[in-house]
Amino acid sequence: MLLLDCLLVGFILNLTLQPLVEPDLGWHLRAGLDLIAQGWRLPETDPYSHTMPDWHWIEHAWLTDGLLAVIYRVMDPLSGLGLILFFGGVTALAWWVAASQAGVHRTYRLVAMVASLWVALPFLGARTQLVSLLGVAILLWGWRHIQDGRRAWVWGLPPLFLLWANLHGGFTAGLFLSGVLVCLSFMLKLGAAWPAVAASLDEPVLNWEDLRRCAIALGIAVVVTFLNPYGWRLYQEIYASLTDQFMIETLREWQPVSFEGWAGKAYGMYLAGLVCLMAGWYRRVEPVRWALLLLMLGLSLRHWRNVTLFLIVSLPLVAELLALAVASCVRWVPILKTQVATALLLLTIGTAGVLYALGSEHLEHVWLSGKSPDVYLEQTDYPIEAVRWIRSHRQDAGTRLYNDYGYGGFLLWHLPGEKIFIDGRMPAWRIGDRRIFQDYADLNREDAPQLAVLDRYAVDWGLIQRGSALALAVEAHHAWRTIYADAKVVIVRRRG
Repeated sequence: MLLLDCLLVGFILNLTLQPLVEPDLGWHLRAGLDLIAQGWRLPETDPYSHTMPDWHWIEHAWLTDGLLAVIYRVMDPLSGLGLILFFGGVTALAWWVAASQAGVHRTYRLVAMVASLWVALPFLGARTQLVSLLGVAILLWGWRHIQDGRRAWVWGLPPLFLLWANLHGGFTAGLFLSGVLVCLSFMLKLGAAWPAVAASLDEPVLNWEDLRRCAIALGIAVVVTFLNPYGWRLYQEIYASLTDQFMIETLREWQPVSFEGWAGKAYGMYLAGLVCLMAGWYRRVEPVRWALLLLMLGLSLRHWRNVTLFLIVSLPLVAELLALAVASCVRWVPILKTQVATALLLLTIGTAGVLYALGSEHLEHVWLSGKSPDVYLEQTDYPIEAVRWIRSHRQDAGTRLYNDYGYGGFLLWHLPGEKIFIDGRMPAWRIGDRRIFQDYADLNREDAPQLAVLDRYAVDWGLIQRGSALALAVEAHHAWRTIYADAKVVIVRRRG
């Protein structure tokens, strides 16, 4: 059993350790490095773009960015590996904490983690959202302790949210979940007043005193979230982002789940497997868990971004159902009772075979990404070759850059000091009629790129994906000339 567990941990390492290719990592790291350099003083307005320099930037992951910068400096010259280990550790810890809520053997929890992480793979990597997933896992783990009668755990909510509100803006999801759990538990308490209902329940019912403590602790947790560098403006920024209709309709992570493509099919398989396990072995009456699962399932189907939240919430149930399924198989197949060791050996050999078939290529990529990021980036779509050219030919470029959305964070990391056109912070930014993300979308229309946007922002040079509609339009325009081109991008300069 121990050997099988070690092999499963090997799978988990393959899934949680990912190369540094997340588009937003660059601006998070640049913000953190500048934060340290400026004595942990946050900028009042955006210091990185020439298009929205007057925007009052709310950096809702400022403490995480600072932590990333500390790791990056301390781990030099293996800074990249430090970042990979940080994000991999946060991911593994989030899934382990979530799985630990299941009161089953460790092996079942590890198997459930492997299945869940495989589905979550498109959403893993160097993403600060993983910090909030860890926060959700800790919140649900603490709630399980409260349900089990460990009342002191309720007072862990305020310090958790005090830290969380400074680490990542996803703390609002934690407050939402906490409120949902308290409300559901309140309704369950009302329903349990009927003896027939109380007798049928398979989950603990909090008494009125426990509910009062939870409500008070949650109220205090809400108050302490205002102890951040921005105060109430942090909530204002998060609300503006969550209600920006153009951003929601445009960015894939905010669009409804589609079961086409690898990510959608993997999630569909996970849901189908969960339904089969529940149909076969789930017989418990747990209204709070039911409601929470259905709510998170609905939110996950509404936005891709919420898929990982459902995976975290459903993980304990998957582990429990796997244990029940195996126990049933042992009862149904009598030979398994006497051949447990043989069955485990075959399962271990099979797991080892799959792990061997996967090979070491992925971890080699991870190692190269952390040890020599510039070398690894040559294998990706990021224009590291163009960046090298810019470093040695800066006098040939202009002063106001256009860059594609996906390159913004990358350029902030690899070309420090260069003002960019747009990056992943800016989809909801708007000052009057100046809305950079919508202007960017107009500029990149496939049918007719609106080149007037470049004039509006006084852009005099650009780094554009080669072969895109915008690149073709600019290269064909008499006001522009190409000064660099490779297989990935073109660099253009305005004539005159």
